[in-house]
Amino acid sequence: MSYKLYNINEIPQRKEDACAWFSSKFGIPYSAYMKNMDDCLRGEKAVPQWYVAIENDRIIGGLGVIENDFHMRVDLTPNVCAVYVEEDRRCRGIAREMLQYVCEDMERRGIKTLYLVTDHTSFYERCGWKFFCMVKEEGFEHETRMYVHTQTENDVRTP
Repeated sequence: MSYKLYNINEIPQRKEDACAWFSSKFGIPYSAYMKNMDDCLRGEKAVPQWYVAIENDRIIGGLGVIENDFHMRVDLTPNVCAVYVEEDRRCRGIAREMLQYVCEDMERRGIKTLYLVTDHTSFYERCGWKFFCMVKEEGFEHETRMYVHTQTENDVRTP
């Protein structure tokens, strides 16, 4: 298996494909991804950013970095979001590599601390993320797990 990770800035001609792919995985309107990726491509700020893993011209994985991933703790920002690897490509280290790639890319952009909301427990911990706190998601009664990844442990804020 040979795939390559890209920031959408490196392959702007694939923006529409990426928007359709993310929309099909998460049920968020194509237009929302389009607006967010347009903001990314303008390059005015470090956030948002979007990334895809491509194998033989097929998107097999992706994730983004946005200000807030639909939770009530707006102070915990930016957030890694929309982490997904195609089922037939899972358990091959792709998600782990994508997460590391994003952390390194965001550090180059001056952002050392990233947050992520998920119901998964052990996967992100195996990838170097630490459980941070529980957060309430917009439109839901239950809380979900918030993880943090920082390049310098002293930079982590307290919950």
